[in-house]
Amino acid sequence: MQYQLVTTNEQLDRVCEQASQKRAIALDTEFVRTRTLSPHLGLIQLYDGEQLVLIDPISITNLLPFIALLENTKVIKVLHACSEDLETFLSAFDAVPTPVFDTQFAASLLGMGPTLGYAKLVETLCGEILDKGESRTDWLARPLREAQLQYAANDVLYLLPCYEILKQQIQEKNKLEWVYQEIAQLAEKKRSKVPEDFAFLQIKNNWRLSSEQLTVLQALASWRLTKAREKDLALNFVFKESHLFDVAQKLPASKSGLSRVHGIPPQTMRRYGDVIVALVEEGRQRFQNTPAHLRLPQVKRLIDMPTYKKTLSTLKDVASNIAEQQGVSVEVVASKKQLNQLLKWYWFQWDECRVQGLLPDVLVGWRGPLFINAVERILGPFPVVESRESV
Repeated sequence: MQYQLVTTNEQLDRVCEQASQKRAIALDTEFVRTRTLSPHLGLIQLYDGEQLVLIDPISITNLLPFIALLENTKVIKVLHACSEDLETFLSAFDAVPTPVFDTQFAASLLGMGPTLGYAKLVETLCGEILDKGESRTDWLARPLREAQLQYAANDVLYLLPCYEILKQQIQEKNKLEWVYQEIAQLAEKKRSKVPEDFAFLQIKNNWRLSSEQLTVLQALASWRLTKAREKDLALNFVFKESHLFDVAQKLPASKSGLSRVHGIPPQTMRRYGDVIVALVEEGRQRFQNTPAHLRLPQVKRLIDMPTYKKTLSTLKDVASNIAEQQGVSVEVVASKKQLNQLLKWYWFQWDECRVQGLLPDVLVGWRGPLFINAVERILGPFPVVESRESV
């Protein structure tokens, strides 16, 4: 099928006007995210069953008609494995498509595998073999070659036929709302951000640190995340995580001491050496000036909790029973990661869900009614969720 490259505001107006009259449209994005914290949108693909268009967000100056289409709840947006697309739309427009029918999640509900790729989905349902040769394209470069544009067009050309097949089978299982709720929940998580003061929770091996070292890590991780957001720079291009941990562990009091932390590049030392040393001192002073009962407690691990293995096994049994009752795979119902997320929310003072103002996955959306009674029976009443505060 022939595609149209949309590069002007007038073209986009016409495309979005026509697409807004459709029951469902297929969407995809191409973006670049190599050194940046956020994805940079390079191309938007849209197919509504009649027109297949490649929208150039770099050339177009007014993308409001497309944003309105994204948020038009009367038009179903069909995407495949949409997690990164949601991030890209949020980064570019501070908006997400709604409602979304994700063909990968729908396929998982039908027992086709938890992470079925688009090419395999198209081959299975439509009998077409797609060329993935342009997947490493720099989508911000202009002009884009014909082969790149054709590759991008194919990424939405078969989405609507796949959607029609999957939708019919999902409706037969009475699970259509599951698909929409799954992505609505994912979009809420994508909108949420970890507060800078809690960035230390994401640092590997933080459980190894004493309260004083952890307070220093908190200052360092907060600074790194703030800097990354200001500069739109990937976290490890500001300061590597392993170096951040080593600094917090060794507590260097000077630049010469910092230079003995293995592996910190000279250019990083020149750029941030004084800042890092000052942050170490700031963290140590904060620790010293904080009453003992208010200091950061050592980070806990689930594996160190005495009842962890037994409780996790019990929750896995619950998930297996739900999966059997609902006729879906247990991987769809709850992964080990999601069950661990629940246990952290119940057992720990801080966890990533709580600090972002979110509930664990198994307590919201379609999973909530299936899990809530069993969770309260096994773990007790829900913990009190306090308002999000800095520590």
